[in-house]
Amino acid sequence: MTTTSTRPASLRRRQGLTEQAAQAAIDQACRRLRLPTIRAVVDDAVTAATKEQLTYQGFLAELLLAEVDDRDRRSTLRRIKSAGFPREKWLADFDFTANPNINPATINELATGDWIRRGDPLCLIGDSGTGKSHLLIALGTAAAEQGYRVRYTLATRLVNELVEAADEKQLTKTINRYGRVDLLVIDELGYMELDRRGAELLFQVLTEREEKNAIAIASNQSFSAWTDTFTDPRLCAAIVDRLTYNATIIETGTHSYRLAHTRARRTGA
Repeated sequence: MTTTSTRPASLRRRQGLTEQAAQAAIDQACRRLRLPTIRAVVDDAVTAATKEQLTYQGFLAELLLAEVDDRDRRSTLRRIKSAGFPREKWLADFDFTANPNINPATINELATGDWIRRGDPLCLIGDSGTGKSHLLIALGTAAAEQGYRVRYTLATRLVNELVEAADEKQLTKTINRYGRVDLLVIDELGYMELDRRGAELLFQVLTEREEKNAIAIASNQSFSAWTDTFTDPRLCAAIVDRLTYNATIIETGTHSYRLAHTRARRTGA
């Protein structure tokens, strides 16, 4: 009967291993252990270690840290991609001078992600062109960079998906999927009227996430006008309550800096 030793692995001593053979062994080991970064940088690392007279431990630390850093980078890119953002938007690119309604200190505080850890809501309310979607995507991207699982969707797309899931008896599975992400980002809420069934399904998603996982929404309608979107007054009140309890509410105003920027550019031309 074959037995497996529980003793820790010991080093293999390779007598007379040539430099070429050592390079081949490193390459093969990196492939088997799935260490693509070490495999890619080991030659440069050897050169740098020789020049800087690193110790063996220092050399090994440099290689392992390079692998860890690159894995973190790839994980971040995967989280950003899986979030489903329609385009790239970054907080560093947001022009706070163009919209004085938005306080940079508030946005910088949101960028820390503490509100996501607490499971609090974020509501961006204002007219088109005032920066809502930019901030929504940029804050979602910042969250993904910090390790949070993020999902972006348009309100109408989410409701349509929920309706289809209900028709196919997959509603619970779909709601659970949206309930698991750390931050659910819903853009363009209030742009179109939702029938009672769609509003009820959206309410189920909000209830699943309430006080557990964060949600961020952008709407071009003030809360008092949400009865145009959610035609049932009691359901509308319940949805507003879910989205505003412990929420950060930012009113981005009515002046479209995007339109102003376009006009200024045309005038300058």
